[in-house]
Amino acid sequence: MPPSRRQHRERLTRWSWAVIDSGAWLVAVFLAAWLRYDLNMTLTLTSTMAWFALAAVVAQVFFGTVFGPYAVGHERGSFEETYDVGRTVALTTLVLLALVFVLHLGPIPRSVPFTAPAFAMIGMFAARFIIRSWRARQALLGKEEQRAIIFGAGEAGRRLTRSLIRDEGSGYAPVALLDDDRAKARLRFEGVRVRGTRSDMATVAAKYDARVLIIALPLASAPTIRELTQLGEDAGLQVLTLPPIKDIIGGRPTAGDLRNVDVADLLGRRPVDLDTAVIADHIAGKSILVTGAGGSIGSELCRQIARFGPAKLYMLDRDESGLQSTQMSLDGHGLLNTETVVLADIRDVARMREVFTQTRPDIVFHAAALKHLPLLEANPMEAWKSNVIGTHNVLQAAAEVGVGTFVNISTDKAANPTCVLGYSKRVAERLTADFARREPGRYVSVRFGNVLGSRGSVVHAFTAQIERGGPITVTHPDVERYFMLIPEACQLVLEAASIGSDGEVMVLDMGEQVKIVEVAQTLIRMSGRRDIEITYTGLRPGEKLGEELFSPNEERRGTAHPLVSSVDVPAIDAAQVALTTHAEPAHAAQWMRHHSGASSVTVGM
Repeated sequence: MPPSRRQHRERLTRWSWAVIDSGAWLVAVFLAAWLRYDLNMTLTLTSTMAWFALAAVVAQVFFGTVFGPYAVGHERGSFEETYDVGRTVALTTLVLLALVFVLHLGPIPRSVPFTAPAFAMIGMFAARFIIRSWRARQALLGKEEQRAIIFGAGEAGRRLTRSLIRDEGSGYAPVALLDDDRAKARLRFEGVRVRGTRSDMATVAAKYDARVLIIALPLASAPTIRELTQLGEDAGLQVLTLPPIKDIIGGRPTAGDLRNVDVADLLGRRPVDLDTAVIADHIAGKSILVTGAGGSIGSELCRQIARFGPAKLYMLDRDESGLQSTQMSLDGHGLLNTETVVLADIRDVARMREVFTQTRPDIVFHAAALKHLPLLEANPMEAWKSNVIGTHNVLQAAAEVGVGTFVNISTDKAANPTCVLGYSKRVAERLTADFARREPGRYVSVRFGNVLGSRGSVVHAFTAQIERGGPITVTHPDVERYFMLIPEACQLVLEAASIGSDGEVMVLDMGEQVKIVEVAQTLIRMSGRRDIEITYTGLRPGEKLGEELFSPNEERRGTAHPLVSSVDVPAIDAAQVALTTHAEPAHAAQWMRHHSGASSVTVGM
């Protein structure tokens, strides 16, 4: 619509409401007088009362034009319009009170200036509600192509319902709301009613011919998302979800904010409340070095750290392509031409000393490691070189330059370890504890499990198998693992690093374990390919059915953050590790296994 026509239409709408509000005043004044005179029409219909009603109309139009709802085009029924209508009626009431009590206009009952404004305001609000409901109903009837059920009648669901109905181009027509809160049963928003709980989804979908389910629960847990998604798909609905309101520009969700449910929603989404003041105080203005900065965890740590304003952020890795990718995400280019991008291998102790002498970081996040269980079982010497000797090299270089805080990124496989990966990471935890015992800085480890979306994760493997047409290979039908999102894990790493005490292992709350076969089934369902089969290959050497976050002999303690616990691990003499730098490959696995604290093994190198 051309701007001139649109402006003309807006002015016409505003003055139409001035006429409606004037009519509300006329009815209100005579109604107030009629009730005051005990329903006597003769005493009510007088010229004096007519002049009094006309004065109310003139005052309403004047104040409404200068200060109130006729000066601007409000969204119908909005808080701003309600405020302007109330303010205009209040000013008009002052005029009516002056006519009766100051100018003694009579005979006008003294109760009329008090009761008439109340009736007038009720009439104005009622007219707006009726018009808004009628328009919402008309808009709803005009949208037949994507009839939607919205689950969640909270603030997010209400805002989304309002937005979809008022936006003619949204493509969705809300036909029903569902909510498990019985107190919201039969509530109505924009003409759309709450028609049951999640158990009523299939019935409601069939009754209203819905095609889409929108989950308007921005902070819903992963199990809730999984259950709602399953119910929606069983009812033949396409399932969409809404991101957190804080992530939506202006806090007003629209159809453009809706997206398909992804595997992160189904397995790992949950709210994480951080003490940003503590983290900022720990990081702001400091020089930070991240090893393994080209990897999934390291790169996200760099992005999270950059938000808190470090003086310098050094990114170290031996993977040049990974470093370039991380720099692209932070700086918008991958020129690799700054001193903060460091190409180095943690296995090279001389290079580590050189890097730390040049950068002299205040805080180190050590995320560089080898992590693939089957490969490390077959090649234990590589785990020894990177996860043990490499960690020792970084710890030694950090201690020599007086690093203030050292954070070793560990894994849940270090708790009661049964595989080479677990043995090597357990020894790394013990090494970190030894430096905490001997060095003036603060040395802590942070232990967590599988991270969704990280390179080489089970999600990537299953997705590739689906793209090839299957089958998906799972080791055992009962295997289950903890899952976290990369941002969630890194946020909690920063929190743990800020509150951890010297020598502690900080353990992140991973929520509930999820069966790997459920992950596979979820990805198959999301792909739309029902012909993909799942085959079981048997447990691999060193693999557990379920993961553990704590060893049996570890005493779990709470911390200042509800999602972070702490335990102590016995230190291992770093000098003893240094003496075994040139260990024979055949002895590496045995040494790590023995010195990891695995109780079933008594042999050493």
